[in-house]
Amino acid sequence: MAQKSREPRSRKKKTRYFDYTLLFIIIFLIGFGLVMLYSTSSYSAQLRMKDSAFYLKRQLFASFLGFAGMFFMAKTDYHIWLKISWLFYLGALALCIAVIFVGSNLNGSTRWLKIGPVSFQPSELAKIAIILFLAALISSAPKQMGSFKTVLKLLCVAAPILGIVAYSNLSTAVIILGICMCMIFVASPKYIQFLLMVAIAGAFVVVYIATAGYRAERIAVWLHPEDFEKGYQTLQGLYAIGSGGLFGKGLGESMQKLGFLPEAQNDMIFSIICEELGLFGAICIILLFIMMLWRFLVIANNAKDLSGAMIVVGIMAHIAIQVILNIAVVTNTIPNTGVTLPFISYGGTSVAILLTEMGLALSVSRGIRLEMV
Repeated sequence: MAQKSREPRSRKKKTRYFDYTLLFIIIFLIGFGLVMLYSTSSYSAQLRMKDSAFYLKRQLFASFLGFAGMFFMAKTDYHIWLKISWLFYLGALALCIAVIFVGSNLNGSTRWLKIGPVSFQPSELAKIAIILFLAALISSAPKQMGSFKTVLKLLCVAAPILGIVAYSNLSTAVIILGICMCMIFVASPKYIQFLLMVAIAGAFVVVYIATAGYRAERIAVWLHPEDFEKGYQTLQGLYAIGSGGLFGKGLGESMQKLGFLPEAQNDMIFSIICEELGLFGAICIILLFIMMLWRFLVIANNAKDLSGAMIVVGIMAHIAIQVILNIAVVTNTIPNTGVTLPFISYGGTSVAILLTEMGLALSVSRGIRLEMV
């Protein structure tokens, strides 16, 4: 008997994906940040703490904690966190309220909560809490996102934590508001709703600035920093940027960090990068952040469900807004808001939470399936 000819069938198997490019960018930014932190803070740390590596050691410890959190989150199914996102939201809200009553004051701002030997900023936890909570709410009713009523409901959900954070930290409240708006904009099919949200956000910021004289004073300092004592930091930062030239003075050769630029290791570290590495180094760092945002975009576009895509959109908005605000402040494009440069500026809570957020994005990337022939 003639045997039936069997045509070879191409079998496609699905394999798991992991975004190693994003992981490499994260590791590089953390490594670069530690190098620049030591270069920027060694002089002031030696004078204040009698240890030139004081800030470096604390940042290194926070980075180790952050990497532990990142790998834990990357290995855990992100749907687990979505199910209990309301607990994260309520917990972050409670901690932010506690800051108002029992918070620790540092450099004139009450933004820290001290529990035993550990001191942290609950407002940083609020960012990741709002991302998870909004992602869960949006993915639970995606077809209703075309309704302006639904958009208002989501903004009302975010309003309590926005108001509490704004009471003591306007810059972080602006970042949280920006995250909410970006997530809702991406999920909503109607652009007119986004324009209305922008109007509401603009009105919120204007009213908030008008309610306190010192916030209005920041506008005046921004416009004419040379006329105000508080404009000293801005001017010194601009001197650092201008003196760096194209390729900078060289790593560790900054003059402004030697007591001229106050708290240079915090939100003004980008000016020291410009002074030591020049315009070339500053552009390289900006390009690296752009590459990171591109990887977030790839992960969000290929996520296996809406909730995963929304988580990554929220994280992408967080990083983009914070980078833009920090560089804008350092270059005096906007009034001083005290926003740190992600992964690079000194701040244990910030770097630990940011790395944990990166773990969420990597967890979403693990859900992507590639078809292999």
